[in-house]
Amino acid sequence: MTTKDGRIAPPRNGETQELDRVTIRFAGDSGDGSQVAGLQFTNTAALIGNDISTVPDFPAEIRAPAGSLPGVSSFQVSFSSYDIHTPGDAPDVLVAMNPAALKTNLPDLPKGGTVIVNTDEFTDANLRKAAYQANPLEDGTLSGYRVIEVPITSMNARALKDSGLNTKQIDRSKNFFALGLMFWLYERPLEPTLRWIDQKFSKNPAVSTANADTLKAGYHFGETAELFPVHYRVPKADLAPGRYRSITGNEATALGFLAASRLTGRPLFYGSYPITPASDILQELARFKNFGVKTFQAEDEISAIGSAIGAAFGGCLGLTGTSGPGLALKSESLGLAVMVELPIVVAMIQRSGPSTGMPTKTEQADLLQAMFGRNGECPVAIVAPATPAECFDMAIEAFRIALRHMVPTIFLSDGYLGTSSEPWRLPSVADLPTMRVDFATDPKTFHPYSRDPETLARPWAIPGTPGLEHRIGGLEKADITGNVNYDAENHDRMVRFRAEKVARIANDIPDLKVIGEEEGSLLVLGWGSTYGPALSAVQRARTRGLSVSHAHLRYLNPFPANLGEVISRFDRILIPEMNLGQLLMLVRARYLVDAVGLNQVTGRPFKIAQIEQKVNELVRSKVTVG
Repeated sequence: MTTKDGRIAPPRNGETQELDRVTIRFAGDSGDGSQVAGLQFTNTAALIGNDISTVPDFPAEIRAPAGSLPGVSSFQVSFSSYDIHTPGDAPDVLVAMNPAALKTNLPDLPKGGTVIVNTDEFTDANLRKAAYQANPLEDGTLSGYRVIEVPITSMNARALKDSGLNTKQIDRSKNFFALGLMFWLYERPLEPTLRWIDQKFSKNPAVSTANADTLKAGYHFGETAELFPVHYRVPKADLAPGRYRSITGNEATALGFLAASRLTGRPLFYGSYPITPASDILQELARFKNFGVKTFQAEDEISAIGSAIGAAFGGCLGLTGTSGPGLALKSESLGLAVMVELPIVVAMIQRSGPSTGMPTKTEQADLLQAMFGRNGECPVAIVAPATPAECFDMAIEAFRIALRHMVPTIFLSDGYLGTSSEPWRLPSVADLPTMRVDFATDPKTFHPYSRDPETLARPWAIPGTPGLEHRIGGLEKADITGNVNYDAENHDRMVRFRAEKVARIANDIPDLKVIGEEEGSLLVLGWGSTYGPALSAVQRARTRGLSVSHAHLRYLNPFPANLGEVISRFDRILIPEMNLGQLLMLVRARYLVDAVGLNQVTGRPFKIAQIEQKVNELVRSKVTVG
């Protein structure tokens, strides 16, 4: 129904059911626009005040054959009336644009869930591409599900028959028809997406009009088709007051690095070689030339980090970004940054490995590489955000540590955090940390490797400062003078200085906080993107009266000073990781505790139920033994 001012009003007929939370997965061929539809649904849900959490899933093949199983792309969005920490273990609704999307995603949909299928695409040819022996709409495959059959392709074509677009252009708009239908089903307004379409396609009015028209057509179809006797409403969440925007982890990371530049008053230089899933950071930072940001797309990973080291030598904020394979190539130059003690930051967005691995899938298997993946005794600081929005704060923190302690710092995120999104409350500038950069200026007191008595940081001298000439390079330096030195005792002393400098960072970071009781039967200890499912699993277990608490590490080298003391207060420690036990190995070695790992390397984030099941198992075993 359309109001006088052209806005589409909520439907008046049929039952409206109020829900606390809904999880929708849009799935189709990589050209079907599932990511666009999911993002627009996400942004609309955020604008009307729901809490949101998303997880996109991209095909690893750049140009997989249309309609094939490897070419399926999906976007899952969970929106709720309360605070949530994950995009949901499983979808409530699956929108499948073709047979391959149905076959790939149906195993994740619980029985009783809703499947909305684009029946036009269930042709014999497409069924064969998806390895179906028979049509799943007819052979009982979907028994136990609520199935809504909609001829999306043909209805989209009819809606746009007078648009002037060719057949291919019309077909590319069908994701907006599906999106309009979902907007109707969950009482979402069209106006935010209509404004986005107008801005996105402002240089192509015909495409803009067509996408807007088919979005409205999908909405009106839901209103008039009588396929949905019930539609749904999810009230807005009770979020803390403030101004919010939906943000992905990589967007937040870029803004955090930009904020560090503004807080310090130093130009930001980003040298990077494009690599999934870190490339978004390069694209984001390239937008901020007006803030003095310099971005450099290097020819390879080695030159990228080399340019960042050069920028730091010149007094800029030197930054480079990569994923696991790229960090391997940067390792020698990262060792150079350790030797010359320059404050560069490496943004490392992990993905599935080894080697090229699964470029679009997530993993946490580069922790040990970040810790030890260089020759010699070569320590660096490591920080790790826990949520997409927190990437902003930890990006600032990475530079704060690097600058204060004159040490290379790795910002360790992953593909799940980088590409997922959630509401982010815009911070007040007054609430951001104070960051100060002091350069050496006095030739009378300057020595290249004299050290601050508190942090052991050496002075930072900008080249060209009169009287502050000094050597720089990868050969061992003499204590104080910085001259090349091969003396055994000097080398031992300098190695210990560099190690102690990183260790002292523990005096400059927050203590580890425990959610729940400060002591008890079980502590779930996590890092990185395990935060959401681990916290949710602990919350569920605690509502059932189990003695379980949660703690999450955001500082991985050094660990928080109180980590050992926190661990000692619990009978058992569970560490969930998307690897085969890398933090587990570090904790066992450092604190001599028999921690238990929960490990997977599926390329997907943990489900809440997986961690909850392990919590139940460990608590039950403790009760039995006791």
